[in-house]
Amino acid sequence: MTTATPRVRRTPPARTGARAPRYSPPADTPSLPSLTGLRWMAALLVFGLHVNNFGYFGGTGGRLVAWGFGAGATGVSFFFVLSGFVLTWSARPYDRALAFWRRRVARIYPVHLVTLTLALLMAHTVALLPRPTAQQTLANALLLHSWWHPWWQTLNPVSWSLVCEAFFYAAFPLLILLLRRLGARGSAALGGLSAAVVLALAWADVHHWWTHSVYSFPAARLPEFVLGAVTARLVLLDRWRGPGLEASVALALIGYFLVPQVTPGYSATVCTLAGFALLIPAAAVADLRGLPSLWRHRRLVRLGELSFAFYMVHLLVLRAATPELGVKPHYGVLVGLTVTAALFTVSLALSWVLYEAVERPARRLLLQHRGRTGRPADPVPACREAPPGACD
Repeated sequence: MTTATPRVRRTPPARTGARAPRYSPPADTPSLPSLTGLRWMAALLVFGLHVNNFGYFGGTGGRLVAWGFGAGATGVSFFFVLSGFVLTWSARPYDRALAFWRRRVARIYPVHLVTLTLALLMAHTVALLPRPTAQQTLANALLLHSWWHPWWQTLNPVSWSLVCEAFFYAAFPLLILLLRRLGARGSAALGGLSAAVVLALAWADVHHWWTHSVYSFPAARLPEFVLGAVTARLVLLDRWRGPGLEASVALALIGYFLVPQVTPGYSATVCTLAGFALLIPAAAVADLRGLPSLWRHRRLVRLGELSFAFYMVHLLVLRAATPELGVKPHYGVLVGLTVTAALFTVSLALSWVLYEAVERPARRLLLQHRGRTGRPADPVPACREAPPGACD
């Protein structure tokens, strides 16, 4: 991951009556810093959800936190859509499946293994935490545990989303080949089909067609990834006709606050999918055209760089504090804010350490030999890399 200031290719305003320029990325794919800033906001939603679940606030404070962050799990859905968008945007015709998979391993595995090791140490030293079996530990290490529902939240619970990402990565070489053959209309049809599959799965989940919820099942989350890939393809083909950034943010917020009205779990995806699928390409187009965007503020971009590490470590920090803070202590507002701020600060500091000492150097180490072949080590990412293994 580069640390240079994000570059934004500014396209001059089109002449009246002229066709808007096509956004086919050149060899040096322009970065899309607004997506990085948005990624941090999604990671923050997940953090807020866990603060709510740990019950640090009672009374009015607890109700406010539940109102603001009770739907925070949809941040993971945002990551899935974003992952499909960014991988499609940065894909190159010369890329081979093995090289692509190797980069993805270098992207997510070092931080995953470090946080898995921390989770193992905590399981054997921190009170109140269950100790995993050898089979559960191996499944976590191989990113397979979310395929078996009883194991999906063992050790570092948030890593279930990495299992989904690993499945998406496995499918991506076939998906990008299909999108390139389909063209704009075929890609749009595939996006519509993906949205319909989400609706069908949500209906089946609510009516208990399966023994367990499909919320964490990787195959059930694939349509979100595909929809993100479709929107990226339409932007590349200059066929994206979605609303602007402000309207897309409003639609995403409306969907977010509709989540409490549906059955908890996978059904929340239905509420936010349209908003996220509009927001991500709208932010990308804003960067490409040089339009105003709050989300590419340099501090948000920096936080977005840390967001994958933050996502992977924050729940471990909250769990480590449980023996001292108790289970659902329901503090008053002032104490609750103090505790939350302290845990947030520790999580952010550890994410910086993970990013600077693990994520970046490990990725360079694993990919360094590529630079000696004369071919690029990796396509320039469309947004700075981060969460749930979310994008590259």
